[in-house]
Amino acid sequence: MAETREHVLTGSRGRITAREWPAERPRYVALLVHGYGEHIGRYEEVAGVLVEHGAAVYGVDHTGHGRSDGERVLIEDFEDVVTDLRSVADLARAAHPDIPVVMVGHSMGGLIASRYAQRHPGTLIALVLSGPVIGDWKLPRRLLALEEIPDTPISPASLSRDPAVGAAYAADPLVWHGPMKRPTLEAFVRTLETVAEGGHVGRLPLLWVHGDDDRLVPLHGSRVGVERLSGGGLTERIYPGARHEVFNETNRADVFADVTRFLDGALAH
Repeated sequence: MAETREHVLTGSRGRITAREWPAERPRYVALLVHGYGEHIGRYEEVAGVLVEHGAAVYGVDHTGHGRSDGERVLIEDFEDVVTDLRSVADLARAAHPDIPVVMVGHSMGGLIASRYAQRHPGTLIALVLSGPVIGDWKLPRRLLALEEIPDTPISPASLSRDPAVGAAYAADPLVWHGPMKRPTLEAFVRTLETVAEGGHVGRLPLLWVHGDDDRLVPLHGSRVGVERLSGGGLTERIYPGARHEVFNETNRADVFADVTRFLDGALAH
């Protein structure tokens, strides 16, 4: 397990807790952006791979998630979450002012990372989106049409073919296991539209990784958004049989190899 340091920052809606995985003489900074209902502590293995690859890695528990302040899983405006992420990026840049920055966003974190890239052009040299909530994601509108949001938690089996991943998720006290909240669903709908209308990210190299058996964020819906976001520098890797969390999948060694190879290409330019 890689060494970690904790940072407590002032966020848009109270205190946010960030985590740093330091590296000796890093070549680049990697910012990890976690998904809905989870926390940055679930990215220990991803961070370890990136540290070994030469990155100083930073991530944050979004407002209402993990060890950060706020009502659980309540996000009223994703623009605030992007602003919080910028605070973490500033922390990383202050520590490492002369090296490039990449961002890796999973699921809801892919939506946040996409919006970050739109709002802060020129600050990243590469963007990696894993199973991103972007494009045509039908779930929020479907739930908002109901009088009452059903208390249907995410099925641990939908995350990975590795049963240990689902078991750890189900037992994790920092993971939210309750229903989605209406203001958060409304914020998802607004931000999906904002990103769709926000234009492409120019020549920023973009890697899209996705499992073709992802039932939480279906592949075809994400494709619409990823292709719209990309300015032409798109690399995609679709993994047969893989479920939602490709970084936790049984073939994750292949996924990590694809990510580090892509980052090597971006760093070489």
